[in-house]
Amino acid sequence: MSRADAVDVPDDGARRTPDRLRRRASRLLSQLTMRSDRLVNEGLARVDARKWHYAVLASLQEHGPGSQAELSRRSGIYRSDMVGVLNELAERDLVERGPDPEDRRRNVITISDRGRRRLRRLDKVLDDLHDELLAPLSPAERDQFVQLTTRLLDHHTRTS
Repeated sequence: MSRADAVDVPDDGARRTPDRLRRRASRLLSQLTMRSDRLVNEGLARVDARKWHYAVLASLQEHGPGSQAELSRRSGIYRSDMVGVLNELAERDLVERGPDPEDRRRNVITISDRGRRRLRRLDKVLDDLHDELLAPLSPAERDQFVQLTTRLLDHHTRTS
């Protein structure tokens, strides 16, 4: 990150981010994304987890078992990275791999009981991290923020 992309904190009280930058939605979203990613990555690391662990476990819990390719589509994790994520989860007994009854060449991944318990723990960790991220907002503002950003993302996902 260059000095120009740094933070909106004054340098020794003299320099401030120009208002025209602070009013740009794209810049605000980018800055918030950087801080959110750092907060979530560090928070999950403290409990020996990663965002992709959560994404796979949540997908399996909500949508049921799936192939590696299906989990990749559901979670947004590249297929090439999915194998490593599943290996990590399997080593921890959070998921189970088994042959697909319809195609023995393919594995089906299922969340284990231990994985369900881990997902509940990660839900709590993420809830606390999101409380920290959104601390300046009231509960109603938090709901509105999530609704608005969801609408933006849904729009740009459909039109991309």
